[in-house]
Amino acid sequence: MTTPPLTVHHVVEAMGERLALRWVAGHQGRERRIAHQATPHGSTSLVGHLNIIHPNQIQVLGPDEMRYLWNLRKNSQRDILEQLVNGTAALLIVTDGLAVQPELCALADKQAVPLLSTALHSHEIINILRYFFSDKLAETITLHGVFMEVLGIGVLLTGESAIGKSELALELISRGHRLIADDAPEFARIAPDILRGTCPPVLENFLEVRGLGVLNIRAMYGDSAIKSSKYLRLIIDLKDQVDVTSADIDRLHGGRCSREVLGLQVPVITLPVASGRNLAVMVEAAVRNHLLRLRGYIAADDLSARQRRQMQSDS
Repeated sequence: MTTPPLTVHHVVEAMGERLALRWVAGHQGRERRIAHQATPHGSTSLVGHLNIIHPNQIQVLGPDEMRYLWNLRKNSQRDILEQLVNGTAALLIVTDGLAVQPELCALADKQAVPLLSTALHSHEIINILRYFFSDKLAETITLHGVFMEVLGIGVLLTGESAIGKSELALELISRGHRLIADDAPEFARIAPDILRGTCPPVLENFLEVRGLGVLNIRAMYGDSAIKSSKYLRLIIDLKDQVDVTSADIDRLHGGRCSREVLGLQVPVITLPVASGRNLAVMVEAAVRNHLLRLRGYIAADDLSARQRRQMQSDS
C-alpha cells in the first residue's frame, strides 16, 4: 500500500510551529503535492539546498544560496529564479532569518509557488523535514497478528485464527513485556533496512482475548505495558503441532525461515503449539537465541564444532 501524497498545506500545518515557518508569498499554491516521483534519473529528492540541475521538491535557500543568487548579474539572476519557480519545486523556504528579495516574492506569487521563511538554520530545516517525510511518505502495510516488544526488540506473533496469539501476548505482558498493537499492526519502511510497526489509533491499548473480550492493557497494567512503536526484527509463527512435520523443524536449528515484508526479509521462527507447552517461555527463549545469532553465536554450530573436536581427539 502506498501512502497518498502530502500537500504543502499539510506540511505547514503539521510542522509550521516547530519550524517557525512564516508565509511570504505564493499562497495560491498551498495545495501543491509533495510525493516520491520517479524520473529517468531516479526519484526526485524531496528536500535539500538549492539545486537547479536536479531540483528538490522543497528547495531550501540558506545564506550560501542567497549570496550566490544576489551576486549574479541581473539577467542570470532572473534566469535562475524563473527556473526555480517554473520547475518541479513545490515549496521554497528561505532560512536563517534572511530577507526575501521582492523579485523572488513576485515570481512566487505569479507562478503560485509557496514561499516561506524561517529563522532556523538551513541544515536544521532539512534534517527535520527529511525525518518528517521518512515517516509520512513511507510505504506501509497492515499485517495480521500481535506486535509486541519482547526483550527490547519488535516481535510479531502470527498464526491462524484461534491459535492462541492473544493469550500468549497477555502472558508475555504479565511477564513484563509490552504490547504495541493487536490484530492489525501497521508497518512502514522508513529506511532502506528498517520496518517500523505502530498501532492504528482506534486500536491503541486494546487486546482482544477469547473468553475475556476486549481488554484495555494500559488501564489494567499501566503505561509501562504499552509501547507506541518498535522496529520489526523477528516474526514468530504459531502452528498447531498436528500441522507441523519433521521436515518443517530442523532438530539443530529449529524452524527458521524468512518472510518478505515491503521488500525486506524478516526472520521467521515457527513454534509448534501443543497442550502443556509454555509458549511465553519459548518465545522469550527464541528471542534470546535470535539476539545471540545476531551477535554471531549459533548454538547448533558450536555443538557441531565440539563433536568434531571430540571425534578428532578420539581418533
